[in-house]
Amino acid sequence: MSSSRTLLLAVMMFWLAGCANGPHRLPYDSWRLGLFAPNYMEVWIETADAVDVQDRAFRRAMSGIAAINTPKDLKGNPRGWPQRPGAGAGKQVLGADLPRLIYVRWQSLAEPQTYEAYIIIPEAIREAMLKGEKAFCEADAKWITDYRKMLSVGLAPGGVAKVWLMGPCLSAIDVARVQGSVVKKGPDGGRSNGQYALPLEPESKAYIEKYGIPYDSW
Repeated sequence: MSSSRTLLLAVMMFWLAGCANGPHRLPYDSWRLGLFAPNYMEVWIETADAVDVQDRAFRRAMSGIAAINTPKDLKGNPRGWPQRPGAGAGKQVLGADLPRLIYVRWQSLAEPQTYEAYIIIPEAIREAMLKGEKAFCEADAKWITDYRKMLSVGLAPGGVAKVWLMGPCLSAIDVARVQGSVVKKGPDGGRSNGQYALPLEPESKAYIEKYGIPYDSW
């Protein structure tokens, strides 16, 4: 057998192995990681990393500003979590298999304080990510087979992280509530001399000065 033919067969076998064991086994192209914060409780995400079931790390799958509402009339309610959480600010985790672990390090600008949390994704949640369900999508008034392929992480003062799994047209299910820990080096791993990424928006600052932070609600 010629060397070129041997090389071609080797490449084909590698490709087939990747299809059998890699992310192509998912019934969709990729899953999404999104993050949000309660009203007025602003968050800067230093990094949100994902580890899949093949122990591959996807570093900085998301970073930057978490999704948030800051109504100007100060009538937004930051207490507790919404019954129907949003998808949050996020990205598709391209090339990943099912998630095993999510690591988040964030700056809680409302306090301010820096936290980190390790979120283990249970096997039952991964099984739910593979299960297609009939769903009615109100956006286009059609019945489809939908998948829960979106992980949404709520980040609250005090270092609380709450996680849901949802689909574009399917209801959210609880994944976990994790108590994070303080990052002793402070924001940006100590490289910013204690300076946080952003100042609070005027509405958030005014709300916290008037009503405080409802730590016991998350």
